[in-house]
Amino acid sequence: MSRLRQVRSGNSLAARALRSGGLTILGYGGSQALRLASNLILTRLLFPEAFGLMSLVWVFLQGLNNLSDMGVSQSILQSKRGEEQDFLNTAWTIQVIRGALLMVLTCALAAPAAAFYDAPDLAQILPVVGVTLLVMGLFPTKHDLANRHLALGWVTMIDLIAQSIGLFVGVLVAWTTGSVWALVANAVTAVMLQLLLYQLFLPGASNRLRWEGTAARELIHFGKWIFLSTAAGFLLSQGDKIVLGKHLSLGALGVYNIGYFLASFPLLLGGMMVRRLLIPIYREKPPGESEAHRAALHKMRLLLSAGLFVLLSGTALLGVWLVEILYDPRYALAGGVVVLLALMQIPQMVAITYDQAALAAGDSRGFFILTTIRAALMMGGLIWGAMQFGLIGALVGQGIAMGLAYPAVVWLARRHAAWDARHDAIFWLAGLMLAGLAFWLHFDAIERLSALNLP
Repeated sequence: MSRLRQVRSGNSLAARALRSGGLTILGYGGSQALRLASNLILTRLLFPEAFGLMSLVWVFLQGLNNLSDMGVSQSILQSKRGEEQDFLNTAWTIQVIRGALLMVLTCALAAPAAAFYDAPDLAQILPVVGVTLLVMGLFPTKHDLANRHLALGWVTMIDLIAQSIGLFVGVLVAWTTGSVWALVANAVTAVMLQLLLYQLFLPGASNRLRWEGTAARELIHFGKWIFLSTAAGFLLSQGDKIVLGKHLSLGALGVYNIGYFLASFPLLLGGMMVRRLLIPIYREKPPGESEAHRAALHKMRLLLSAGLFVLLSGTALLGVWLVEILYDPRYALAGGVVVLLALMQIPQMVAITYDQAALAAGDSRGFFILTTIRAALMMGGLIWGAMQFGLIGALVGQGIAMGLAYPAVVWLARRHAAWDARHDAIFWLAGLMLAGLAFWLHFDAIERLSALNLP
């Protein structure tokens, strides 16, 4: 009971990390439950083409977002000035300017994007959804401060409330119109509510426009490598949809997107926990300072990886059955996508806790180098696999590429005294065993993906 009280109300790093980790799991689990409910309802009200079209919208917006990211949130998390209001106001001003420019750029590129993908509806949808980029630019830095302090209770509650109301609006529009605009209404409503509720309920001072030269120079110096890293990160997160979106029909892309939604749950949860927890932890307990720090990080890493591996195993082994139970026959081929994508994420799961050590130490350049290597290998594996073996080759090529990137992960982790060889050996072996079992169970489902093949 004493330990539980310490975790619930203590102010130590361990207590804050455990609370924040629990809240992240609760928030992400709730968010994915809402997304699943949305999927199950909307897939019965809309056609697969609607989901394929919206996947192209998110690829485009994510590209603009990543190709202009200056690392403002990461700067607030790791900077010694991250508590000063002048620094925070300058960071917020940079975000507002960026959001306004992105909204204008979205409107300008809507028609060319519609022509490139031969999807005329993109010309109308992109400018509307582009408003979300401006709204996110207005998010107060109180949100980043909550993350810096590992105090995520209100953030988690607000995100779930906003997503729930957005889902309700989306279902209402889908029920009355049966059009892709239901997905647009869902997204725009949720983001606008997040802005309003962050401003009203998160503790801290409100932001105002401010440009302090010293703060701006620090933000830009740190952010220039984050800018380049997120450009490469865009290829990592959206490269499959860029390539497949050009060659698959909208209906086939919608089926793929359903499979991706289910398969990506473990890795996206891990990524969110890593981004929220590890920069503060690495900042306060650098692994290079003492053996005690390294031992504590080893325990944390084992716990996180074990949890993700259990989720990844469930996805890989049960993916085909999940799709059969949850979705109607139009989406049956998504089962093979779930299995194959889950297995291809094993190399990323093994290495997921390392790159934040570089950002915590202010080494955004090293983070950029690793991200670029990963992106180049991933795009090469994706394109080569697609050319040689179609859709199955494209997916397997991504997994092979992430395995080839592992030496670069080790290089960066060793540079910051964060590499954990015993951890990696355990999960590489477990991952290979999982892959063998999943291929044995679901080889037929994977083979049937040829029906979604590239031309």
